[in-house]
Amino acid sequence: MYSARVLALLLAASISIVTALFLSLVNDVAVKAIIVAGIISFSVSYILIFVVLEYLIFGEINKIYKMMDKLQKVELGEFAIKKTNHLNPLKKINEEIHTFAALKQKEIDELKKLETFRKEFVADVSHELKTPIFAAQGFVHTLLDGAVNDKNVRTKFLKKAAKSLDGLDALVQDLLTLSQIETGDIKMKFENIDLYNLCLEAIDQFEQRAKAKGIEIQVAKPEKMIIVHADWLRITQVITNLVSNALKYSNENGQVTIRFEVGKKSVTTFVTDNGEGIPKAHLDRIFERFYRVDKSRSRERGGTGLGLAIVKHILEGHKSKAEVQSVPGHGSTFSFKLPLAKLDSRSTESSA
Repeated sequence: MYSARVLALLLAASISIVTALFLSLVNDVAVKAIIVAGIISFSVSYILIFVVLEYLIFGEINKIYKMMDKLQKVELGEFAIKKTNHLNPLKKINEEIHTFAALKQKEIDELKKLETFRKEFVADVSHELKTPIFAAQGFVHTLLDGAVNDKNVRTKFLKKAAKSLDGLDALVQDLLTLSQIETGDIKMKFENIDLYNLCLEAIDQFEQRAKAKGIEIQVAKPEKMIIVHADWLRITQVITNLVSNALKYSNENGQVTIRFEVGKKSVTTFVTDNGEGIPKAHLDRIFERFYRVDKSRSRERGGTGLGLAIVKHILEGHKSKAEVQSVPGHGSTFSFKLPLAKLDSRSTESSA
């Protein structure tokens, strides 16, 4: 709060001094008269200025301060900004209004951004769901129109319908997983795990798929056992999604490798392919939901478009992040860090 008393004293003193100086210029005015006039001028000025400032100006200004403070406390809570006082009482009001306006504008921008994101997400989900549903629907209706009587056609169309429904199920499961991770419904279960063995188990499921494309998957064996503190299931999901992505975009007879760089407190895992690579303009967006570098070719290769988004959120739950380096035509390398587990010497020796 600003003090009307202080300003009244300063202004009254100034007026009394001016009065005394003016009277000193007049001839035949005694010093005592000048002093008395100055005192009277000071007293009267002080009373009048104080009444005007306290009840007509500062009273209303202080009401505005109280209102702005309440609004800031509601908006910012314990993080409300404490303003410093200025000699100009209106300057603080100006600052308060600007601060509040900036806060409101930021909220409006965030709401607009969320609304845009919501519309894009609904549109993307609708499109992704429509593709497998329409495909399965077309095969089923073809069978119902008479093709079911032909055994060869029936088997062929049922397999295609089943494949479309499998894709639909995978999309729904990925959406549920992503939603549960974002809302915190899925809790990370941290434990000490062998990262090398985890990677070996994760790539087992890709044996047939890699063999069909002539792609070799290698996991570089570290010199020492790598024990990290992480969630086994979720990090398995990270490796699975990264390897699946690498296989999807690798050329035939290519190679996918997993290697490790061990530091003092953490280990970095690299998943590298020698496929077509990712243009630089797309690198900042590939971890977004449903973002595809080449939409038409990506959908032909399958996938839900959520794999890298799930990787991003799982790693954020581990206080880490996914990084990518890519050169078009020469492949891509995805990497992430995990903290090394703190083991005593006895447990390390027994593990070895």
